[in-house]
Amino acid sequence: MHLKILAIAVLLCSLYTAKAQDKELISYLTLPQELTKNANAVVRLDETLVKVEAIDDMTISEKRIVTVLNENGLGKIGAQVYYDNNRRVKNLEVRIYDKFGKQIKKIRQKDFEDVSAVDGATMYTDSRYKYLDYTPVSYPFTAVFTSEIHTKKTSNLPWYSPVPYYTGIQKSRYKITYPLSLTLYKKEHNLEEYGVIKDQKEGSLMYIIENVPGIKPEAYSPAEARIKPRVRLALSKFSYEGIPAEVENWEEVGAWIHQNLLNGRATVDAATKAEIESMVAGVESDREKARIIYEFMQGKTRYISVQVGIGGYQPIKAEEVDKVGYGDCKGLSNYMMALLKIAGIESYYTVVYGGTKISSFYEDFASLGQGNHVILNIPNNGDDIWLECTSQKVPFGHIGDFTDDRNVLVVTPQGGILKHTKKYTTEENLQETTGSYTLDSNGNIKADVTIKTEGIQYDNRYYIEDWSDVRKDKRYKQYFQTVSNVNVDNIELTNDKKNIVFTEKVTFNADAYGVSTGDRMLFAVNALNRTTSIPDRYRNRKFPLEIQRGYYDIDDYEIKLPSEYKIEAIPDDISYETKFGSYTFSITKKDDQTLQYKRTIKIKDGLYPKEEYKNYRKFIKKIVRYDGSKIVLVKK
Repeated sequence: MHLKILAIAVLLCSLYTAKAQDKELISYLTLPQELTKNANAVVRLDETLVKVEAIDDMTISEKRIVTVLNENGLGKIGAQVYYDNNRRVKNLEVRIYDKFGKQIKKIRQKDFEDVSAVDGATMYTDSRYKYLDYTPVSYPFTAVFTSEIHTKKTSNLPWYSPVPYYTGIQKSRYKITYPLSLTLYKKEHNLEEYGVIKDQKEGSLMYIIENVPGIKPEAYSPAEARIKPRVRLALSKFSYEGIPAEVENWEEVGAWIHQNLLNGRATVDAATKAEIESMVAGVESDREKARIIYEFMQGKTRYISVQVGIGGYQPIKAEEVDKVGYGDCKGLSNYMMALLKIAGIESYYTVVYGGTKISSFYEDFASLGQGNHVILNIPNNGDDIWLECTSQKVPFGHIGDFTDDRNVLVVTPQGGILKHTKKYTTEENLQETTGSYTLDSNGNIKADVTIKTEGIQYDNRYYIEDWSDVRKDKRYKQYFQTVSNVNVDNIELTNDKKNIVFTEKVTFNADAYGVSTGDRMLFAVNALNRTTSIPDRYRNRKFPLEIQRGYYDIDDYEIKLPSEYKIEAIPDDISYETKFGSYTFSITKKDDQTLQYKRTIKIKDGLYPKEEYKNYRKFIKKIVRYDGSKIVLVKK
């Protein structure tokens, strides 16, 4: 009896203590002001508890107390939950408090907005999310968000990523408990640098971080996963849509995907088989056969997202894609694989994390949840060909900045293999600008420009050909923004998909490019590809410098001067080299009225200590200065 009374007393005491702590955290007046530096909001408390009862039984509970300092901090409340047929929302609530800690509003689950979890490009889906739509009366205010989710799917454990940009952190705690029959794998990043405390025991793992002021993003910094605290987690055994799995490495992950998600889904009917066979008849090269089939697939299909049930990972059958003419990245890659098989060409379904910030699969941490996109790999006797199957425009064998230069999971019948997608060299990311411009005696300019791009620079331009005339006109006026009041006379665009070269031919004119002062006229010699942007300055930079992709610009054009003027002053030739790259320009006098301008910029990719950022900035600053070099003309 005494023990029961004691237990009740302890429980009541703990509840009272928790309420007292919450009360302390909801008032702006008790907020440590040092946490507001560089912050639009401060997370007073973030508690996430992941409770795995079995491989098909997991509950995720969350409590967040967030003081929002201004309008930009509203998204930091994080009051949203995703759900579907296998993921149920058990509890959802937000309470709003004013700056003094007085409750002013209570928002229940039924009051949350409820929408599809994917955009309008999705044909059908059962994935939805509920989110808070709240307009505050004033700032600051504090929101207390609580949620509880139950799911039978344990393939993707919540990761711990406690330090968003522009957010102070007073206390964040993540805890996962799991049966001893399961093994928990983890991949940790930057914990010591941020003072994260870890407590690991049999069947449980906990992380705590406290008192972190807001952090600003910095230009040319690595991906967040490489510079901020983050923990990725996975179970040795899990369930996905009722399908159990037991994996320890990438080979086993790939074998599970092939056996459970792909097997038997890459076939088409006899009519399509005959069409493909006829199409490649007489073609000797496997590469050329693959190109023909790829372009056939592009012309026949379009991208539509499919997210129903197991569709989150499993492609719809190739025969179905062939029939309806659409699919998502999974379905279209699987369909292309089926078509190549008809021609006797080996290819493999490949899982990748797509994004312009390069993100690789970890060699020592195998988990199903590391990918968000699917492409196709053709081994091609060791000379890998990578195919993006969701676009009707991407050339055969071109891999852009969404999937380049990263580890990916290639799924073979024998199991998974990690491969690295193509990394474009600095020289391959080429832009060549050629042409000429004429300056008349009033300083007016007429230009005829040809721009050819390859590699990632091609990837940044080829889609322009599909724009409207109005949008193209606006784009080139902005591109040649160092020339005021540009009037675009003509635009010709050519997309050479076979050689993967995009060519832009533009003619334009503008008034008063040359500035007259008395008998003299001044003009910047580089009118067609001038660098004007200098990277931001940081007094105390926090993160390393990373140039993810190098590039190479070559400019060579002729300049015709007005016959009434002669050259009074001309810039000296420049050749400048650093560890980050090089810059050159030269001006050659062909005759009294004709100059030849040549310029190169080569920027190398690389990762450098944060102390090198100021030197990189100096390098770019010099380029901006040299690019702005002026010629002085004087009347004859």
